[in-house]
Amino acid sequence: MQNICVVFDIGKTNKKILAFNESYEVVYEKSKSFPEILDDDGEACDDLLSLNNWLKSEFELVKNNPEFSIKGLNFSGYGASLVHLDHHGKTIAPLYNYLKAFPKELKKTFEEKYGPLSTFFSDTASPDLGMLNSGMQLYWLKYQKTEVFKNTKYSLHFPQYLSYVFSQIPQSEFTSVGCHTAMWDFTKQAYHHWLENEHLESGLLPSVSASQAVIKDGIPIGPGIHDSSSALVPYMKTIKEPFVLISTGTWCISINPFNEEPLSQRELESDCLNFLSYEGKSVRASRLFSGNEHERQIKHLSSYFEVDSEYYKTVKFDYKIIQILRKTHNQATPDKTDLGQLRECPFVERNLNQFKSFEQAYHQFIMDLVAQQVASTKLVFGKNIPKKIFVDGGFSKNPIFMNLLSEAFFNSEIYASEVAQASALGAALVISAYWSDKIFDDSKLKLSRFF
Repeated sequence: MQNICVVFDIGKTNKKILAFNESYEVVYEKSKSFPEILDDDGEACDDLLSLNNWLKSEFELVKNNPEFSIKGLNFSGYGASLVHLDHHGKTIAPLYNYLKAFPKELKKTFEEKYGPLSTFFSDTASPDLGMLNSGMQLYWLKYQKTEVFKNTKYSLHFPQYLSYVFSQIPQSEFTSVGCHTAMWDFTKQAYHHWLENEHLESGLLPSVSASQAVIKDGIPIGPGIHDSSSALVPYMKTIKEPFVLISTGTWCISINPFNEEPLSQRELESDCLNFLSYEGKSVRASRLFSGNEHERQIKHLSSYFEVDSEYYKTVKFDYKIIQILRKTHNQATPDKTDLGQLRECPFVERNLNQFKSFEQAYHQFIMDLVAQQVASTKLVFGKNIPKKIFVDGGFSKNPIFMNLLSEAFFNSEIYASEVAQASALGAALVISAYWSDKIFDDSKLKLSRFF
């Protein structure tokens, strides 16, 4: 029988249950996706009831498996989402989607009370993101869903709701409350006063560390952790010198846990923000929608050059192509690259008939993408250039991206990292004191250096 930590890793698309043994290896994994349902406004949202039932049934399956003995349970989940509970601890509203539009008239009244917005969002270390600022969802609930608001006892961030399903203890936690919520005042390291002014007590639970578990039926249950913050944990546990992590997927997020400088207005406008680590410390992050842009351009390039949509995976880094393109085409540079919410890659302005082959066009596309990435990543550096930069996720496997990044950041060591199930692993690691006495070391990061 193996001692394990069970982790539910709940993304927008895939919902997973994983089990880690005491050596932090995945020994069990299942995933499920659920069709979305409609909320009371007729807009798409996650199906909380189906998710709830699945969480409980899957946990029971593992619990009753004679191969395993559960010694810990934790959760990683997406942010910017709140679950509202009534005085009996029951869900009282749908899991409203963070992509819902925030009403203009509400924004206007909010600014009249707490503006100017530039100062407000500077204090809360987040760009103005509408419903993606989950604190704004509480404000919206108060004025647009008054009956729900009147009967709400607790408003839990989604990862903490997942924990609540099993612990029945309502909690707040640093990584959730501190990530572009407009709830946390980074100048005071406390909840922003506007929440008390609006009597939004349902969202004002004291925040605990993600490593603080409660014991229920003999099993330590973690409070849950925001998935982006969770993916950082394996690095923070093993790398002690200053580093930057570029976590790549649909979004490419540059993260610096060693930069605690205040955000400038320019950085905020360039989609830069601060969030809280699992230890409650300020972390600088910047975002690019590069994974989404890559998906779009691959469809375009594959169609134009009449190749398979997976063909790009066979394209090797060719420095001769890079040299030719630099001589024959105007190149985007980091200092002249446009950043900010959902900004398009400079490649969209290029005419494909200028390129002789898919290989040439794809190299140019990645060159343009890296120019944006370099500009975005530099925003998180602060005063000191980091000695090491780690890249995980999809782009870490792209040799053109990695070689160009290494060239651009020649003063830093650039590593591709392969961490299996990083956000789930992070959730297991933060409560490891409760279930494993083995040390997690950097050999688990599977690092490959690019020169």
